[in-house]
Amino acid sequence: MSIEWIVKIVSENWEMFLRGAGTTLWIALIGTIAGAVIGLIAGIIRTIPVPERGLKKIVLAIVNFLLSAYIEFFRGTPMIVQAMVIYYGSALAFDINMNVMMAALIVVSINTGAYMAEIVRGGIISIDKGQFEAAQAIGMNHIQTMVNVVLPQVVRNILPATGNQFVINIKDTSVLNVISVSELYFLTKSVAGNNFRYFESFFVACVLYFIMTFAVTKILRYFEKKIEGPDSYTVVGEDIQPAR
Repeated sequence: MSIEWIVKIVSENWEMFLRGAGTTLWIALIGTIAGAVIGLIAGIIRTIPVPERGLKKIVLAIVNFLLSAYIEFFRGTPMIVQAMVIYYGSALAFDINMNVMMAALIVVSINTGAYMAEIVRGGIISIDKGQFEAAQAIGMNHIQTMVNVVLPQVVRNILPATGNQFVINIKDTSVLNVISVSELYFLTKSVAGNNFRYFESFFVACVLYFIMTFAVTKILRYFEKKIEGPDSYTVVGEDIQPAR
């Protein structure tokens, strides 16, 4: 490895590296947020109590089957294959000429949604059943119970897993180069092709990936601690206040 070449590559191509890193972060962020929303909806639906009979049972059975198929398919196939199918397949099968950035966001979002659906479902199941029974006892339906009682706890509990998914998405955006998305890996490949210094070029990309994932991890850990609140409390009268 030549330090001189690394300095030369960075000085000549820093704009391309920054543009690629920015695109990578943008796709990962939007894909994670959209995927979290998809997973939240899917997780809530999959935990709706199924009645013993009636039309509602049939509808829920069909919806749960479709959601299970969606989750198993997108968790069981590589994102690189999903990108090829969605981008090229939609053009060939349905004559839909999709923008590469739109295709990238769709791929990352639905892939993340499949993983987040199971994370959310696990978070809901982990809530003590007594809280569901107490909510029903005061007249709350399933949606009211979720919004007012369960989801505030679930969101806090799944935040580490959601942050981990964000970090994974930052790295997994590299597979989107197969549909020519101008993310960090794709542009690094262009830089390496111009100077034929593949080791030095991808070393720079490696450092940038590490900086992004490390920074995101530290920021998310900060917000996790803020949400968790102080470690110890003292009871003052009827209120619980943090110990000073």
